Amino acid sequence: MKNVALFGAGRIGRIHGSNIAGLAGVTLKYVCDPVADSAAQLAAQFGATVCTPEAVFADPSIDVVAIGSPTDTHSDLINRAAAARKHIFCEKPVDLSVPRAAACAQAVKAAGVACMIGFQRRFDPTFSAAKERLLRGEIGVPEMLVITSRDPGAPPAHYLKGSGGIFRDMLIHDFDIFRWILCVDEGDEADTLYANGSVLVDPEIAKVPDIDSSVVTIRTKKGRLCQINTSRRAAYGYDQRFEVLGSNGMLQCGNHRPSEVVQSDASGVHAEKPEHFFLQRYREAYRLELVHFFECLQSGAAFRTTIDDGVAAQKLADAAAQSLESGAVVRL
Repeated sequence: MKNVALFGAGRIGRIHGSNIAGLAGVTLKYVCDPVADSAAQLAAQFGATVCTPEAVFADPSIDVVAIGSPTDTHSDLINRAAAARKHIFCEKPVDLSVPRAAACAQAVKAAGVACMIGFQRRFDPTFSAAKERLLRGEIGVPEMLVITSRDPGAPPAHYLKGSGGIFRDMLIHDFDIFRWILCVDEGDEADTLYANGSVLVDPEIAKVPDIDSSVVTIRTKKGRLCQINTSRRAAYGYDQRFEVLGSNGMLQCGNHRPSEVVQSDASGVHAEKPEHFFLQRYREAYRLELVHFFECLQSGAAFRTTIDDGVAAQKLADAAAQSLESGAVVRL
């Protein structure tokens, strides 16, 4: 039996809390959140107890710390959990600062605890199936990756001010997908990166300052190419797709819809719009990543996403911000 303390009772904390509570052999013991009402409601829902961070780290019965709190708390909680010899599951990113994220990775390794970063897209059943077929060599050698990542609408300006910018907040997932598809298992890594962007969705975003639309091009050391196109607005729903072109063919991963019913009549062919947002699109992926986390803790197997993956994605996000500011290609 693994006892878990959950940090964060907001939107992502509720998702993780529900998934943790549904796992056999796992008990959600504590919930920590500075918003007392949120913590109390989530704890009551799953039979947990509201607790302070100090009490969590001092309790020897706690095996795992799950971090779903705001980004600016992640590195501190990782460091404290490592010092207390607790295993760690943490939402992306590790930290908005690459040096602080790298220091966290060192602290985790020095403590000898397990730490997995929540890049849930790697656990999406559609994306996972594409990766498996890629590893089986079904399209030969992967050569080019095109990622489309578009939110249905922009978050409020107050959120964006603390987000670290679109590359660190939104594209961090896409940078991880790039590494997972073209680099990991292929003995490759990013060599150069060029980013461009505009404010096309909401003029208020320019005051943050940030952008809401971007295109990033990455070339790997082996010459493979990746293009990521991103927007904070898609009127038709949450648009999450990628295609990978190989020497012998192509794999395409499309959007998910509430149902796959297609109606054809005299007026045209009609289908439902994609799932509305990430909460719906990645519902199963969030569950599967925690299944994987606890299975690996039990077996001692390696995590699919490590703290080193978190640091590597953050380096790409920093390079994209640097490229946008300078207007130049950045060599990694």
